[in-house]
Amino acid sequence: MGNIRIGILGYGNLGRGVELACAANPDTELAAVFTRRDPESVKVRTAGVAVWPAADLEAHVDDVDVLVLAGGSATDLPEQTPAAARLFNVVDSFDTHANIPAHFAAVDEAARESGHVAVISVGWDPGMFSVSRLYANAIMPAGADYTFWGRGVSQGHSDAIRRIPGVVDARQYTVPVPEALAAVRAGENPELTTRQKHTRECFVVAEPGADEEAIERAIVEMPNYFADYDTTVTFISKEELDRDHAGIPHGGSVIRTGATGVNGENTHVIEFSLKLDSNPEFTGSVLVAFARAAHRLSQEGARGCKTIFDIAPAYLSAQTPEELRAHML
Repeated sequence: MGNIRIGILGYGNLGRGVELACAANPDTELAAVFTRRDPESVKVRTAGVAVWPAADLEAHVDDVDVLVLAGGSATDLPEQTPAAARLFNVVDSFDTHANIPAHFAAVDEAARESGHVAVISVGWDPGMFSVSRLYANAIMPAGADYTFWGRGVSQGHSDAIRRIPGVVDARQYTVPVPEALAAVRAGENPELTTRQKHTRECFVVAEPGADEEAIERAIVEMPNYFADYDTTVTFISKEELDRDHAGIPHGGSVIRTGATGVNGENTHVIEFSLKLDSNPEFTGSVLVAFARAAHRLSQEGARGCKTIFDIAPAYLSAQTPEELRAHML
């Protein structure tokens, strides 16, 4: 049996992360990249891989076993994933939590009609953090959940700053409040507001002569992004930004505290944490593992949309069930 042939729709940071993950896994290979840009302008790392227009997806249904969608959740994936699920087995990292039920319904309808498997919302949150929350809640039904993100770059918040007039470039870091994190880890079960859990650090390159006070005010008062947080804004040069803030690190922790015993006298803390040097490369690795699962499920005759909750861990691994029982159980 040959390798699982992976296609990528979109070749930005996440698409490049998927490409690296394909090369790192023994049973996957990158078969094609689809782009909305001029294909001649897209240079992929993997030798011999074709780059085709996104509009030509239907012409290549026989060249790809699983299509990984590497677009954004705001406008790309709500349209792309259902459309692609009519042609391929697909995987995406849709991460707008409140809209996941609607996205699932649209993708499920398309995948069932076409006989494909679609896996949505896999990455680290939603994704690995989600399954950690599920396990912890099932084990400790009496308890409290906490999620802390960072310290890491928020690409969406950074982009929001760059859209402010007078801003050349920016990076925004989400940072857990140390005292809040310590109280949760100690099992104190604190009730925390948004402001008490995280702060935001902004590093901004302004145009020469720009009104920095106006830019700072626009940032800290921005609704849905910064207004609910203690936010610091630091103006730096483009050279400093490129030197000190070129990476895309992220991570965080999911924690559940709970109690057992007749009177809840025994307390417990479950914590799952990640520290990522590259958010898109790590997310790309998760997507490829679930592409393997989608391919296996499809071969077994499954169809429709799945989430991380629906897929057994063994489907993610390149190892056989016998190897897993011998070495990982």
